[in-house]
Amino acid sequence: MTQTLIEQHFTNRQKEEEELVALRTRIECRRSDRADQQRERAEQERERQARLAEEKARREGEAAKLRAEEEAKKKKTFTNKSFGGYLQKVDQKKGKKLTAREEKKKALMERRKPLNIDHLNQEKLVEKAQDLWKWLHQLHAEKFELTEKLKKQKYDIHVLRNRISDSKTNKTSRGGKGKSGSWK
Repeated sequence: MTQTLIEQHFTNRQKEEEELVALRTRIECRRSDRADQQRERAEQERERQARLAEEKARREGEAAKLRAEEEAKKKKTFTNKSFGGYLQKVDQKKGKKLTAREEKKKALMERRKPLNIDHLNQEKLVEKAQDLWKWLHQLHAEKFELTEKLKKQKYDIHVLRNRISDSKTNKTSRGGKGKSGSWK
């Protein structure tokens, strides 16, 4: 009886040791997987930071180039006072187009929000998704309001043009002195 209890104890202990070894190996696998994931995330973050720095440098370079071009235009207009009238008008038209394009890019950059979700947990991701949904809903509401405003303005313009054309036809058909109305 005691012999069977001892044997049973040793077999249970051996099973527990095997389970413990298996558990330790799983823990080590998870640690190594986690370390690999952290290395990959760190590498992705470094690449992202490098891209952002490159983009910033490119934008600064473009801005510096634009400033240099504007300075060259100013110098050119000061040196060519006699022939500068025509050239200055042409340069101003190009400059206005360029600034309008820059303003559009700037407005789009302000509207577009960077999406940094690599480090967020599930709760934060859900919160971020809800924020983006609210923002999208707001943009759709603004778009709807602006289209309705545009429709109303087009209708008002149409009505006013009809009034103008009606008043012109009334003036010319009566042969009067340009007075409006039917009273004499």
